[in-house]
Amino acid sequence: MAVPIAAHAVPGFAAATGAPYPPAFTGLRGAHEGAFEVAHALAREGARWPRPRGRTDSVYDLVVVGAGISGLSAAWLFRQQMGAEARILILDNHDDFGGHAKRNEFDIDGRTLIGYGGSQSIDAPASYSRVARQVIRAVGVDVKRFYDYFDAGFQARHHLDQGVLFAKDTFGVNRLVRDAVTAANADERRRRLAAYPVSAKARAALERLYAGQFIDSPALRERLDEPERLPFEDFLRLATEMPEDGLRVLRDLTRTFWGFGADALSLREMLDFPVFGAGLSQGVAALSGHRSASGFEATDASGETDLGAGLYPEEPYIFHFPDGNAGLARLLVRSLVPDAIPGQTMEDVVLTRARYDRLDRAEQQVRIRLASTAVDVRNTASGAEVVYVRGGTAARVEAKHVILACWNNMIPHLCPELGPAQREALEYPEKIPLAVINVGLLNWRAIADSGIGEVHAPGGFLSRLGLDFPVSMGGYRYSANPDQPVVLDCWHAGATRETGTDPRERLRNGRHAMLALRFEDYEAAVRAQLDAAWGSHGFDPDRDIAAITVNRWPHGYTWEYTDLWDPPATSRGAGPHVIGRQQIGRISIANADSEAFAYVNGAIDAAYRAVHEQTAR
Repeated sequence: MAVPIAAHAVPGFAAATGAPYPPAFTGLRGAHEGAFEVAHALAREGARWPRPRGRTDSVYDLVVVGAGISGLSAAWLFRQQMGAEARILILDNHDDFGGHAKRNEFDIDGRTLIGYGGSQSIDAPASYSRVARQVIRAVGVDVKRFYDYFDAGFQARHHLDQGVLFAKDTFGVNRLVRDAVTAANADERRRRLAAYPVSAKARAALERLYAGQFIDSPALRERLDEPERLPFEDFLRLATEMPEDGLRVLRDLTRTFWGFGADALSLREMLDFPVFGAGLSQGVAALSGHRSASGFEATDASGETDLGAGLYPEEPYIFHFPDGNAGLARLLVRSLVPDAIPGQTMEDVVLTRARYDRLDRAEQQVRIRLASTAVDVRNTASGAEVVYVRGGTAARVEAKHVILACWNNMIPHLCPELGPAQREALEYPEKIPLAVINVGLLNWRAIADSGIGEVHAPGGFLSRLGLDFPVSMGGYRYSANPDQPVVLDCWHAGATRETGTDPRERLRNGRHAMLALRFEDYEAAVRAQLDAAWGSHGFDPDRDIAAITVNRWPHGYTWEYTDLWDPPATSRGAGPHVIGRQQIGRISIANADSEAFAYVNGAIDAAYRAVHEQTAR
């Protein structure tokens, strides 16, 4: 079936010269058809490809497997260390660079709309390591400029609030209401709660939670001594007498962040999660007698106090390119292969069209070879070699150094030289299955009419949906009024919804289900949920949707350690990932998994560590 696109939208092949341009492809993207089949054959079926006798190209100084932010940063840092003459090859299995930092474009009625298809924003840059700050500055990012580019007054100017979309399958009715969390005062909060289709007991418990007025008891106080061992939903039952229908309102809040429900998280983890206003943390602090609700600090790999400990200024969540962290990936590519993305600034990169035919040319010192899946990586007498498959044919390249910037679970299938302990450690984390779905709308009048621009949807196929970030920069202008086209940003978390089970099992089950879904399945679910949210305000899916791009990531977010399901004392600086990332001769590992930290700075820090391992000799 052809991808349904309104007559107003122009698909990727129709733009400019008709040559393939991946950011403009609609339909099923992310882990798209053609990107994962070789890897699945290797990992699931034990497929092997004969080692080619001849090598492709001459010997490289560095081969990087993975063109995400960690891989691109590794190439950039290696060049800084070894000089601009260093010959580098970057391989990636996708038809686009950036990894999860994916750019989506729509051409609607002659207007270019840009969205992000995965990695979202530069989060809390003041907390970044010296190296991570150096990298993003050196490629052209000045985070202070986002204070001008991000329209912080957009929601208020258009009278838009946060909402909750109750699903009929879970709550007996499809109903969009204003979120009680964002109410201006207690009276307004109670009025909003009255519209929730839940029991009176659930509404009373939710009011206690949002007000931070908890039911004190010896049993609760005793368990507050170890908030990291107290399941969040057990806390809610003790502190608010929350019934099951109230828990269902809250459970999915974490699905697009952790990848699974709040039932699998501890009270400590939820204290750090800013979805309940100040009520939760203030109420717990009052009960526990701690100035800080959690009563302890996180530490980083060096043992120093980490994020959230008050060492860094509070920063708004505004450091966002129109294409998310694809903007950073594009700046890294520009620095490595200037002819592929011409320009000079973080502003002009927004609208500059990448020239994909310039990424992999023999005369360049740095080459980015897409649609190329590594299948064997091993040390040699003079360095290392990588066998990869491209177009169904195996090829072999040699290098003095190799950095694996792919995800951890694949590495045991690539590297035959791993020992049992390292292999087991690399297999430990479970990637988070997520789909970031961008919907190109011809207008957003129905959204404006509802007064609700961002929606939490407990029990829904989409756990979160709403207008994309209001960022205008570099000649790109965000939708100025409801009559103009806009990108609607929707998130589907793949994990299954059973409670009380290991979240890893939920993620595995959800990954298999996600891979079985066709584009038509996503499309039908998105259209139905948007209609449920805004149909009563005049939204018509047939009329108002111009195009849909589904960025499917069965292996999405990095696994971050949990209080309830991982060994004690695991953190970014301690755990199986530290064993898993050990150097293997001329092969080092750089990816967010190797830091157990699903953020841009984790990816860059991993790249620095890997480059240092390979050059400190």
